[in-house]
Amino acid sequence: MQSDYLAYDAIGLAELVRSREASARELLDIAIARTEAVNPAINAIVLKDYDAARQRASRDDASRSPRTSEEPAAGARGALAGVPYLIKDLGAPIAGLRMAMGSRHYRHFIPDQDAPVVALAKAAGLNIFAKTSTSELGQMPYTEPELFGACRNPWNLDHTPGGSSGGAAASVAAGIVPLAHASDGGGSIRIPASCCGLFGLKPSRGRVPRATLKPAVGELGIDHAISRSVRDSALLLDLLSGNADRPAGAPGTFLGASREPCKPLKIAYVTEPMLAPTLSAESRAALDDAAQLATSLGHHIEPVTLGIDYASVRHAFLTLWSVTAEELVLNADRITGRKPLREEFEMSTWAMAHVGRKLGERGLPAALEEQRRISERLTLLLNRYDVILCATLAAPPIKIGEMRPTSMERMQMRAVTAMPLEALMKKLLTEASNKAFAWAGCTELFNLSGQPAMSVPLYWTARGLPVGVQFAAREGGEATLLRLAAQLEAARPWFDKRPPLMQARS
Repeated sequence: MQSDYLAYDAIGLAELVRSREASARELLDIAIARTEAVNPAINAIVLKDYDAARQRASRDDASRSPRTSEEPAAGARGALAGVPYLIKDLGAPIAGLRMAMGSRHYRHFIPDQDAPVVALAKAAGLNIFAKTSTSELGQMPYTEPELFGACRNPWNLDHTPGGSSGGAAASVAAGIVPLAHASDGGGSIRIPASCCGLFGLKPSRGRVPRATLKPAVGELGIDHAISRSVRDSALLLDLLSGNADRPAGAPGTFLGASREPCKPLKIAYVTEPMLAPTLSAESRAALDDAAQLATSLGHHIEPVTLGIDYASVRHAFLTLWSVTAEELVLNADRITGRKPLREEFEMSTWAMAHVGRKLGERGLPAALEEQRRISERLTLLLNRYDVILCATLAAPPIKIGEMRPTSMERMQMRAVTAMPLEALMKKLLTEASNKAFAWAGCTELFNLSGQPAMSVPLYWTARGLPVGVQFAAREGGEATLLRLAAQLEAARPWFDKRPPLMQARS
């Protein structure tokens, strides 16, 4: 079984357990063995809960009925029973397990209840055995927390797996699990999916129950997963969004949609770099390749300019982002019961929180109004088109450390937090965001609008690095995206494309 593990997605593994060709404990032991083999190289796993997971797997095997996989199930609930699973160590608490969120302040924080997305994953039968690395509080589009060290890309260990769900993507790409929990507040599912040659769907705003009781300002973030197969992502979305009581793959479900033929779509082809200054040659080549592939499949591609003021988009996004940072950093005592201290946070995170405190409240009404305008503009566009095709990232995966603040930038951050003058804060925020958006400035638009968007792995550079392309649909249009994704997956299969690390240790 161990040699065959990589040949199956989560649905395939669950079918093996149901038919008793493999046990839940056997699958878990393989996942743990793979973790121990590859994690020293990729540094994706930051907390292990092996013993509890082994006990769950053994109980699951002992209680399993003799029903075979051919017999119909009453619903999809439990459809992934016995499949090993990972939870991102950010914003999705698991009762009794530390949730450090990449931060020294939170490293001893132990939540006392499961987030809804965790409870739903457990109800699906997924066996959570570890937690994956994230940038501190999800602030950065790469995963290099000072607390745990850099997470690395299985396709090339010198490069980032992206962020903030970098640990999730690296774990899936390295073959530890076929899908892993991830979340996306500014591209944090789609960016690492692009970096690691995986499928990543950000659902529509509100599709999946939020992890916290209190809504974050602007409601930018949402939970879902990063996966190797489209159908895994579709089934998990059913299980997380209210379709668990319907038979898996039934008409009207997301898994059902992924099995349906994709009708010819009218696709708006957008080559503008959005918040980035320009697209690299590789990202543009990936876009052109995807457009040609879609055309060959019968879709109508029409070049379009979005007509959006990206300077206003940038300002609105950063305002909402900084206010969220303020809540998690300067108001951390509301979560942990401990006063936040400067030395417990990375300098860039601390500085962003102070920007939120100084500039956020006053700028919030204008940011929310800009968010409304953006949503309205994209809704009107998607009344004329079925889907938007655009870049996921402005360039291939960057090297580890490439975006880390320089010594001079850290000094400037210290200065503005000690002396929070508005003009200096605005200057620092502009310079810091220019650096991040130059690479990861193509995903934030759809967090602001709340529309579903996905990164699809269709292109690899000459150096063997993945470059995903992004598709977005109208709000509630996940079924359209999943039909298209399944069609693209069939036309240009990626499931068996394995990074060197995965090939060497399979």
